[in-house]
Amino acid sequence: MRRKRVMIPAVLLAAGLFAWFVLPWCVPLPAGLTEVPASPVLLDRNGKPLHHLVLPDFTRSAPVSLAEVPADLIACTIAAEDKRFRQHGGIDLLATARAAKDAVLHRRAVSGASTITQQLIKLSSPPAKRDLRTKVREALLARHLEMKWSKDQILVAYLNRLPYGNHRTGPAEAARFYFQKPLADLSLGESALLAGLPQAPSRLNPVKHSARALARRDIVLHRLAKNYDTSRTSAARSEALTLRPLPEKEVAPWLPSFDSGLPITRAQTTIDVDLQGDLEGIVGEELAKLAGSHIKHAAVVVLDNETREILALVSSGDWNDPNGGQINGALTPRSPGSALKPFTWLLAIEKGGLHPASIVADIPTRFRTKEGLDAPENYDRTFRGPVSVREALACSLNVPAMRALNDIGGVRPLHELLLELGIDTIGSDPTSYGLGLTLGNAPVRLLDLTNAYATLAEGGKHRQARLWMANEADADSSSAISLPPSAISAFLIADILADPIARAPSFGRAGPLELPFRCAAKTGTSSDFRDNWCLGFTRDFTVGVWAGNFDNSPMKGVSGVAGAGPIFHAAMVRLHRDRKPQWLERPEGLVAVAIDPLTGKRIADGGWQMADEKQPDSTTFPVAIRHLKSPLSLIQSDRLPLFASTTDRDSSGRVLLDSSYAEWFASSYNRRRDVFALAEGMPAEAPLRILAPRHGMTYVLDPELPNGGVLHLATNLPGEVVWSCKTLEVSSGGTEAVAKLKPGSHILIATDKRTGVQHDVTIKVEQR
Repeated sequence: MRRKRVMIPAVLLAAGLFAWFVLPWCVPLPAGLTEVPASPVLLDRNGKPLHHLVLPDFTRSAPVSLAEVPADLIACTIAAEDKRFRQHGGIDLLATARAAKDAVLHRRAVSGASTITQQLIKLSSPPAKRDLRTKVREALLARHLEMKWSKDQILVAYLNRLPYGNHRTGPAEAARFYFQKPLADLSLGESALLAGLPQAPSRLNPVKHSARALARRDIVLHRLAKNYDTSRTSAARSEALTLRPLPEKEVAPWLPSFDSGLPITRAQTTIDVDLQGDLEGIVGEELAKLAGSHIKHAAVVVLDNETREILALVSSGDWNDPNGGQINGALTPRSPGSALKPFTWLLAIEKGGLHPASIVADIPTRFRTKEGLDAPENYDRTFRGPVSVREALACSLNVPAMRALNDIGGVRPLHELLLELGIDTIGSDPTSYGLGLTLGNAPVRLLDLTNAYATLAEGGKHRQARLWMANEADADSSSAISLPPSAISAFLIADILADPIARAPSFGRAGPLELPFRCAAKTGTSSDFRDNWCLGFTRDFTVGVWAGNFDNSPMKGVSGVAGAGPIFHAAMVRLHRDRKPQWLERPEGLVAVAIDPLTGKRIADGGWQMADEKQPDSTTFPVAIRHLKSPLSLIQSDRLPLFASTTDRDSSGRVLLDSSYAEWFASSYNRRRDVFALAEGMPAEAPLRILAPRHGMTYVLDPELPNGGVLHLATNLPGEVVWSCKTLEVSSGGTEAVAKLKPGSHILIATDKRTGVQHDVTIKVEQR
């Protein structure tokens, strides 16, 4: 009997020791215990936070080390959740006994006994039914963890997993959300408030239930006062609750869902948060001014020309607008209107042999389309007759642009250039657009078009726009490629777009396109006033603006100047607020030449020159034009135009026009009869056209053919054309030219000897 009395306590003691020290090792710790999830944080280019993204459970978390948590918050948390945390071994036996006694007396659970360690196990484990089995398992795991981790390790893991309400996990996110301050700056009262929230985050939400939160704070401070400086806890009780919840509106609200083929894999973006915020304010202000014109949305893109980093991007104007506010206007294809014309004139200079002072025809013109004949008009429904390339582009004339595109081979060259510039929304088949492509009848994205303008600013050097700061791994992908148009042609287009005097006849002076520094600018307005565009650049930055309505409803007669123009102007001024504006460097190969503004021909030494380039007698030209001042024009040194001649004018000094101007000359559009005259019998100059081969043809070589096979080349200007090809041998004899064929893809180029205009066709040769 005595032995039995001794054995029972021994067995119980052994069982207790086994349960306390051995059994817990039999239960594996939860896998999530060592993984403290952190919300991705998107930073701006200077390391400033832009967005704290949510985790899969829609919470935001920012784990910290224990050293980063203020002592007050640690003390308040222990007082609120587990006052004997430093003394127990994972299970508070006193609290457990009290809870058991209360449950027996009241026949229900009226008090808890979970320690911080047990709560950490619960927070780290998958959700489970709250029954006795779960509680026993958590108790064993708490013991297991206490034997493996230090108290400090347990405490910091617990703090970083605590829910503080409003989808915030961990004290750092709680302090940022409720007070907009770092942890280190929390007062004792603020620490006590946060420490009290995890008990019931929704019921104690201080944003919605401040009285409940304050009552819970006072309970925490009362518990803390037993082991803390009572003067501090007393002062903390009287501390007013000053919440500063994070505002709903964040800068660049589109950023977390940005999708342009650029994966969000890195934290640091190229966005400048200060610039982004200022531009969002500018767009909001300008849209408010345009409310009466039925413009609800606008988008802005700002690029660094050299790196193509996206410095700012405004997606819609008001992200919270229920009517399309969360559509990203920078990525939504829209009709660009005349904003594509600079690329037509770029090709006309590069391939068509033109220069800014060349004379082109703004006359009634009919173009053949699939639907029949098309007779386009200018924006103002008038025709100006002979105009310079500079005036045609600066004043955004429709007819000369379509004629220029037609003269360089139709829509194909422009379509190919736009694809090379990354404007892929136009698709692979240009035939559906026809010459109207230069007028903007194809859908383009603002981001793509802004980047294309940046390529103009960079002299034809093209690279992809990017949203993420580059590292060494990105060096190859972000390198620039040089497109076929030369730096000279790109500079000449930029020079025209930055000429306020040239655009004045259509846009006036001192408007939104005219800045206090030199800046290229081009507007676009789609048909029926559904889209407004304004794009332009300085040496360092390119800005693109779209304004309109995402529901495609038309604006009330607002052009790109009045709609997108003011936003463009304000954005450019803001960009150069802290950075001195610079203009493009003039490339080598350009010379300033005196030009007759009515004929586009050269004048020697500022005076008139005979066709044989001998200085004329002072009586050769009529008195009316002897002292005409000749403007200087930048022209490629290897493409200088012909000299002006007495045959260019009649006896009264009026410039003679060929027969192609007859309809315009006789019409009411002609208000320049004092400077122009129609020359009888002067034929219109035919533009170069390639008759054979046709673009895209495939030829098959027969091995039995002598010399491997040859292809005859033909144009509408026999004897006036020089053929060339980098990959085939081309020979000319009289008015004929032939190419000796060999397998491969080949580009054949025809050059008009009169003007330097070049057209090309691509053919494919296969071996049978």
